[in-house]
Amino acid sequence: MKPRRSTQSGQRPQRYFFSACSAFSALTVVAVLAQAPRTPDWRALENETMQHFQALLRLDTSNPPGNEKLATDYLQRVFEREGIPSQVLALDANRPNLVARIKGNGSKRPLLLMGHTDVVTVDPKKWTFPPFSATRDGGYVYSRGSLDDKPHVVAGLMILLELKRLNVPLDRDVIFLAEASEEGSTSGAPPPGIDFMVNQHHDAIDAEYCLAEGGAVTRTGGKVMFAAVQTLEKNPRAIELTARGTSGHASMPLTDNSLVHLAAAVAALGRWRAPIRLNETTTEYFKRLAAISPAAEAERYRAILAPDSAKAKEADEYFARNEPRFASMLRTSVTPTIVQGGYRVNVIPSEAKATLDVRLLPDEDPVRFLEAVRRIVNDPAVAVAYGQRTQRPIGKSARLNSEAFGAIEAAVTRQYETTTLPMMGTGATDMSQVRAKGTECYGISPASDSEDGPKGFGAHSDQERILEAELHRFVRFEWDVVSSLAVRK
Repeated sequence: MKPRRSTQSGQRPQRYFFSACSAFSALTVVAVLAQAPRTPDWRALENETMQHFQALLRLDTSNPPGNEKLATDYLQRVFEREGIPSQVLALDANRPNLVARIKGNGSKRPLLLMGHTDVVTVDPKKWTFPPFSATRDGGYVYSRGSLDDKPHVVAGLMILLELKRLNVPLDRDVIFLAEASEEGSTSGAPPPGIDFMVNQHHDAIDAEYCLAEGGAVTRTGGKVMFAAVQTLEKNPRAIELTARGTSGHASMPLTDNSLVHLAAAVAALGRWRAPIRLNETTTEYFKRLAAISPAAEAERYRAILAPDSAKAKEADEYFARNEPRFASMLRTSVTPTIVQGGYRVNVIPSEAKATLDVRLLPDEDPVRFLEAVRRIVNDPAVAVAYGQRTQRPIGKSARLNSEAFGAIEAAVTRQYETTTLPMMGTGATDMSQVRAKGTECYGISPASDSEDGPKGFGAHSDQERILEAELHRFVRFEWDVVSSLAVRK
């Protein structure tokens, strides 16, 4: 008879050891899964996203007059229903801002999501579908604000809803700001939007990083080509030219005719292009763009990186004729936009004025640039001065080696399978005021077709539209970035 095997401690059969290990491993997996944050089922949430999106689009928040209260009231009702605290902060009762916050453990500074609730005005006669109908047709949603900027509003809304519903553990607060008056404040009144918020309620939106409008995911022929992320922007100013001469009867031409002097000054500035000056963002933009472009285009993008070369001058001329946005990225730009002068056909006016839209590079010295404009005008009969246009503050460029930019790049790869290009905005956004307070801001946007702008379907166009699929992808993309930056590791 074989002796019985001992079952004393330390001498258990091997199968019991493996069973114990398996049980321990299973418990470990269960514990890890229990701690892992849940992620939304975005497919299941698409109907809800679209309902909120259409509801917001159907609110006429045209600026002027704004009436952003319509949108903040809607958002506040949704947040209250979901148990998410929010506050309305207003300089003008009809043009309020809304702030909602999901709290984290405070180990990292907050993340701010921004979207503006006002939209530019419309000419309803030029719209196939009523401009505030949020009509769904052929896979698109047609409405004023469908690109600028209610996708950011609905994305911020959905992200906070899901953070709350799933009880996602966070290392930092996630703040959503639905702001008023991005498209301009009512004439003569203090700005009730971002200026009011950063000057009087900065504590409510103070954050390490900010995500807002200003980027561009470009599709051509239905294929995503690249994703541009705004890391800084140019500074808008106005320069006024005032020509003065002798008034008289138009039957006797005068050599000091103010209109003639003004026309010469405007023509000279229209022909002039300030010198090329690259910065970290524009240098990286053209480097990365060259790497993904066909040979002829890539050669121009690489040439511009040596601004003093003959090839760079050729590329610059090409951009001026064919890609004016690239030409604007290379320099401080000057564009004549308004001319005023004369009141009767037979009277020579003693004064004529022109206004120039100027977009200064972030590090441009405004005084020195004004002197350069005077040298180009080169006419003592024409006075050159900055106009009364509200000057935006200038903040530092957001870093390309930050945690936030890395999270954005990774999300672009996952969601769009394309290259990320850091971009200097040639327009203006409300990130300027937030950057000036020390927050690193990154402009992102849903994908749109490069063919849509020329067809009149772009932002601020006579008919504005967004692909439904790209709205939903944008919400997933922004959630991806927020998760990388805020979810507890």
